[in-house]
Amino acid sequence: MNTEEIKTTDIWNLYEKLSNFMSRRNIYTDTDRNFRMYNGDQWYGLKVKDTEKIQNNFIKQIVKQKVSNITSNLFAINYSPENIENKEFFEAAQKTCDLLNKKASKVWDKDFMDKKVKKWAKQAAINDEAICYVTYDKVNDLPLNEVISKNDIMYGNENEDEIQFQPYILIRQRKTIIELEEMARKEEIPEELIKELITDSETSTLAGDSAKDEVEDKSWLITKFYKRNGNVYYSQATKYCEIKKEGNLGTSLYPIAHFNWEDQEGNARGIGEVRQLIPNQIEANKIAMRRAVTSKNISYPQKVVDIDAIQNPSDINKIGALIKFKDTGGRRASDVFMTTMPGQMGTDSEKLQGELINLSKDLNNAGDSTTGNINPESASGRAILAVQNAQNQPLNDQLIGLKAFLEDIARIWFEMWKIYAKNGLTIEVETQDEITGQITENLEQVPSFILEVLNTSVKVDITPKGAFDKYAQELSLENLFTQGKITFDEYVDSLDTDSVMPKVKLENILKKRKEAQKQISEIEQQAQTMKNQMQMQINNRNEIENIAMEGNQLIGQTLDTSQNN
Repeated sequence: MNTEEIKTTDIWNLYEKLSNFMSRRNIYTDTDRNFRMYNGDQWYGLKVKDTEKIQNNFIKQIVKQKVSNITSNLFAINYSPENIENKEFFEAAQKTCDLLNKKASKVWDKDFMDKKVKKWAKQAAINDEAICYVTYDKVNDLPLNEVISKNDIMYGNENEDEIQFQPYILIRQRKTIIELEEMARKEEIPEELIKELITDSETSTLAGDSAKDEVEDKSWLITKFYKRNGNVYYSQATKYCEIKKEGNLGTSLYPIAHFNWEDQEGNARGIGEVRQLIPNQIEANKIAMRRAVTSKNISYPQKVVDIDAIQNPSDINKIGALIKFKDTGGRRASDVFMTTMPGQMGTDSEKLQGELINLSKDLNNAGDSTTGNINPESASGRAILAVQNAQNQPLNDQLIGLKAFLEDIARIWFEMWKIYAKNGLTIEVETQDEITGQITENLEQVPSFILEVLNTSVKVDITPKGAFDKYAQELSLENLFTQGKITFDEYVDSLDTDSVMPKVKLENILKKRKEAQKQISEIEQQAQTMKNQMQMQINNRNEIENIAMEGNQLIGQTLDTSQNN
């Protein structure tokens, strides 16, 4: 097929325009560089001989510490009704929001959101921006949250960081030709146009060096989202084939949320940690290599030899070998063969390297106190927690940004439930029997007409889950138990599943106690039953004896009366 004769689609022309803009802004090259620096490929493209490419990767330590700090929490989505003007509907709205909170919790678990939150935070820290692209599973009524690379999203306004204010957004995805053909046939595209779905090798702008090599034949699928009259519309096309001309998504929100690690004025994509650390990292690595080369050159004895005056030069480097001299003309052996003394290397370069690394970590709040590198034997858990919390105050902006990002995702979920759950939303609700403790799952139905009129606000509740946070919490529970303010059963029930105190083992102990108590109660009940039966038998026997006695007395009286007559 002669591709020069085929007209490219309008979406593709727009995509190329925005892609060229991103290239001029070095977004693609910066992405690869940022991830290389984080992953330890910090000498990319450098060719050297006779020495190793030494590096001290403090960038990774700083990023991992900061990401860990803002993601070591429990996140819970909480929907609240806003239909306060209708008092009759408010009760139903409150119940519906309670059910939606349970549904959101299920989505969180089924879509592995804890893992994805860490990935989003890591991407933002490394490469400035993290993106969530939400699609919908109509069969299970579940929103699906896809992690999108910064390279694969393009904005109509690259200066606006509020994503819902964008005039349009492009999402690009690498799809196999088979996938694209299936999509085209579902949209009833004529077969002669489907033939224009051809592979391309335009992978140079993919994020990551490994992503640029593909096994299957693939092509770019470009999806354009735009708003009209308050609704979101979309269209899809490849380079030569228009797959979806226009579709109404039905929502008022773009199905996209993004998280900027730190805002940058006039830049929709923000700025991350890595790019600011690269100059210090490179200089620290250069100093390390210079020190290594210098040490190799001067730190070991060097042989100085008059090779023409030696009979067996091949034995010079053999340990314990006899070196034979030729006629030296009266010269001393030290004039023919000698070794130099090792030199001393200055400490300034070592100090500079250490200062670069330590200052980079300290200025980015990744020093010993922040990373928890404190002797716990010399400080209490509360004291360490207080120090860490104080050191982590500069990360409040990132934590607030991550919280807002998750709230944006939750708003998109709610809109999708309103649009796609036409027959009502089925929600699994767990109930626990108060007597047996057995947990059962029941299905509850939220009618679609309630979803349509329901207005909600969204809040993400954050519960700290760091090591010392858990320690402080468990210590507080332990104090309440020792003070007699809660029972042992309540203490065990209040522990988290991943607590330091072995909750499962304690629950097993309580279970065995209850089983033993149950057996004792059953034995006591059986004993009481047997005692009651024996008492009944004794009472019956006494009654029989009394009846017999009364019978004998009656017989005796009868006989006496007969004899007297």
